[in-house]
Amino acid sequence: MASSVLEASPSSPPAATRSFDGPVHPFARFAFLAVVILGFGYAGISVLIDTQQVGEQLALGVFAFLGLALLIALGFEFVNGFHDTANAVATVIYTNALPAHFAVVWSGFFNFLGVMLSSGAVAYSIITLLPVDLILNVGSGAGFAMIFALLFAAVLWNLATWYVGLPNSSSHTLIGSVLGVGFANQLLTSDSGGTSGVDWTQATKVLTGLWMAPLIGFGAAALLLLVVRHMARNPQLMTPPEGNTPPPRGIRALLIFTCTAVSFSHGSNDGQKGMGLIMLILIGCAPTAYALNRTLPASETPAFVQSANDARTTLIQHGAASVEPGKARKILRDSLKKRDVVNGRTYGAAIAVSEDLARRVAGYGSLSQVPASAAPNIRNDMYMVMDTTRMITSAEHNGFNDGEKAVLNDYRTRLERGTRFIPLWVKVAVALALGLGTMVGWKRIVVTVGERIGKQHMTYGMGASAELVAAGTILVADRFGLPVSTTHILSSGVAGASVASGHGLQRRTLIQLAAAWLMTLPVAMVLAGGLYWLLLTIVRTAGL
Repeated sequence: MASSVLEASPSSPPAATRSFDGPVHPFARFAFLAVVILGFGYAGISVLIDTQQVGEQLALGVFAFLGLALLIALGFEFVNGFHDTANAVATVIYTNALPAHFAVVWSGFFNFLGVMLSSGAVAYSIITLLPVDLILNVGSGAGFAMIFALLFAAVLWNLATWYVGLPNSSSHTLIGSVLGVGFANQLLTSDSGGTSGVDWTQATKVLTGLWMAPLIGFGAAALLLLVVRHMARNPQLMTPPEGNTPPPRGIRALLIFTCTAVSFSHGSNDGQKGMGLIMLILIGCAPTAYALNRTLPASETPAFVQSANDARTTLIQHGAASVEPGKARKILRDSLKKRDVVNGRTYGAAIAVSEDLARRVAGYGSLSQVPASAAPNIRNDMYMVMDTTRMITSAEHNGFNDGEKAVLNDYRTRLERGTRFIPLWVKVAVALALGLGTMVGWKRIVVTVGERIGKQHMTYGMGASAELVAAGTILVADRFGLPVSTTHILSSGVAGASVASGHGLQRRTLIQLAAAWLMTLPVAMVLAGGLYWLLLTIVRTAGL
C-alpha cells in the first residue's frame, strides 16, 4: 500500500496515531458537487460575457480547448490543496484544538479569503520567468505547448508525492516546470541565451525565497519556542494533549488563530500561482478580452502618456540614438534577445515604440476602447517596453541616478497596470479549487506532519510556533511578490520546534522530506522540458 512508504518509526508513540476514516455525510457530498458545478458554470459564463463585451466570438473548438486548459490549471490548484493546506490543519488536529473535518472546512474557507484578497504580484513574478518570446506569442502553437507542459508536469509530480504522503512544495514544482520549459525552448531554438531561455535575473530572485524557506522555518520556529518556553506564564503550552481532551480555552484560541493565519496566508501566496497560469491561457485563447486591462478608467490615459514622455526625456539624456519607427520593434526584440539593453540604439528603439504606443492609446482614449484587431499588438509593445525598462534599471553600471530610475520605474508600473490584471471570476475559481482540494486530499499529509517528523507527540507550543513562523514568512513574501513554499516552511518549523523542545526527529521521514525537496526542481524541469519537446513536435507536425 502507498501509505506504507512513510510508515511510522518504532520510536513514534502509539497514542499519536490517528484514524481519519470516518463516514462522510451525504449532504457534504451533495454540497461539494454543487459548489464545483456552480464554480465552473460561473467561470464559463464569465468568459462568454467578457468576450462578447469586446466583440470577440470564440469558436466552439476554441471554447472547448479553453475549458480543458482551465480545468487542468484549476486541477493544479486542487492538488495544491492536498499538500500545502493540509499542513495548516495538522497542528490543530494533533493538539485537539479542532475536530479534523471541521478544521479542513475552516482552513478551506480562509484559503478562499486569502485568494480573494491577494495582490496578484506573486502570479506575475512566476510568469516573468518564462521565455519572453513565448509570452509574446502565447497564442501560438508553441505557446500552447508551453502552457500544457507546465500544467501536466506540475500536476503529475504533485500527485506522485501526495500518493506517498510526502509534503512536497507546489511552488518548487511549478517553478521547476517553468525553468524546464525555458531550458528546452532555448535548446530547441539554438539560442545561447536571451529571450528564448530562462531569465536568470528573475529566477535568482525567485529561487532565493525557495531555498531560504526551510532554513527560516527551522531556525525561527526553534527560536520562537525557546523564547515562549522562558517567557510564557502558562506551563501547559509546553505539554502535549492528553488523549482527545481539547486544550485550555486560551491555548485553543491561539492554535485556531495560527491555523487561520497559515490558511489565509497560504491562499494569498499559493493561489496566485494558478492565477498566473490561467491568465496565460486566457491571453492565448481570447486575447481581445484579456490581453489588456480594460478595467482601467480613461482618466489613467493622460498620466500614462505623460509618464511615457518623461521616460523618453530620460533616455534621450543618456544618449538615445535616432531610430526609424519601422525598425524599432526588431531592434528592441534583438536587444531583449541578447539581454543587451544599456546602449543608445536600444534606448532609441524603446522611445520610438513608446511614442507610437502613447499616440495610439491616447487616440483610443482608454485601453477599454482598443479595437479587437489592435489589442494583441498593443500588448506586445507594452510588454517589450516594460521588459526593456526593467532590464535597464536593474543593470549594473547603467549610469542612471535614483531619480531617473524612479521615472523609468513609474513608466514600467503603468505598463504593468495595462497588461497585468486578474478578473474577479479567476480569483473565485482558483479559491474554490484550492479550498475544495483541502477537503479531499488532506489526510496523507496531515499524518506525516503530525506523526512522522518529531519523535514525540506535538505540544501546544510546538504547533503554535511552527504556524506563527509559517504565516509571518508567507505574508512578508507576498508583500514582495515572492513565491514561497508553505510546505517547506511549516514542515521545517515543526522539525525546528521538535529539536528546541528536546524531542528529537525521526530520521527516516527527514531523509524522505529532504529527498523530495532536492528532487522536485530537477524532476519537474525534466518532466516539463520533455513534455514541451513532445507537444511542440506534435504541434509542428500538425502544422499548427
